Amino acid sequence: MIPHHQAIGQLGEGIASTYLLANNYEIIEKNWRYKKSEIDIIASKNNKLHFVEVKTRTSEAFGRPEDSIDSAKMNNLKKGAEAYLLLHPEWTRIQFDVVAVTLHGSREPEIFFIEDVFF
Repeated sequence: MIPHHQAIGQLGEGIASTYLLANNYEIIEKNWRYKKSEIDIIASKNNKLHFVEVKTRTSEAFGRPEDSIDSAKMNNLKKGAEAYLLLHPEWTRIQFDVVAVTLHGSREPEIFFIEDVFF
């Protein structure tokens, strides 16, 4: 049995993947790892590679999901992206995105898609 926070994270990543697919993204990788870096979703759309960080919360008691993404997390994402691009140099256009998912029990999850995050 996986810990509760991991189950919530997996649920959020599934919701984010469904959202991206519904918006014409192609999912290339999920939970891609390189050393200590992990990229939740690597997707493509319109010949651009998207490195997507997914954050999921079950409430906003401790802030919105996107508020938990700090500079250390973004630097980790950047390092992972650099490693991925070394293995896949055919990608010349890239972008960093965030999908924030808030779960509301039996109601539809709230999805906030932040495109082209600059850090």
